[in-house]
Amino acid sequence: MTAEADAVEPGQEREGSTPARGKRKRIAMIGGGAAVLLAVAGTAIYFLPDSAIFSGTGGVGDDAAIQKPVVFYDLPEMTVNLSTDGRATYLKVRIALEVSDRATIDRIEPFLPRVLDAFQIYLRELRPTDLEGSSGLFRLKEELLRRINTAVYPARVEAVLFKEILIQ
Repeated sequence: MTAEADAVEPGQEREGSTPARGKRKRIAMIGGGAAVLLAVAGTAIYFLPDSAIFSGTGGVGDDAAIQKPVVFYDLPEMTVNLSTDGRATYLKVRIALEVSDRATIDRIEPFLPRVLDAFQIYLRELRPTDLEGSSGLFRLKEELLRRINTAVYPARVEAVLFKEILIQ
């Protein structure tokens, strides 16, 4: 072969090279498209709830079918002065308890003086800085829930809900 036979003019291609090059491009395009589709599908499966993907309902109404009924019980309003250096600071709080059924309320009511005493003692030890921000209120809620469940055992309160919190 001569150098002239191997040389290819600009704009021209060698014989036999066009179909192979086109086939490789087509395979690369198909592979790239498949990779993108797999990435999108994987992301959807990871982030969407299981019920939305596999049930066909889109997850709408599933929570209502699973959610069990609850009962709320209002505790008397409490006002306590907080632990401060110098000026008096008061905390006024109204709390509702979430329980599973009416029978639980009947089991809690005889222990109500014990519950209120545990709350009063704990609340009087708080400082205004303990109640700052959502994290402070979350800690307060968790501590009150722990104390009430200790006071009313074997009955169980599901949650402590704040109806009003006023720091003055």
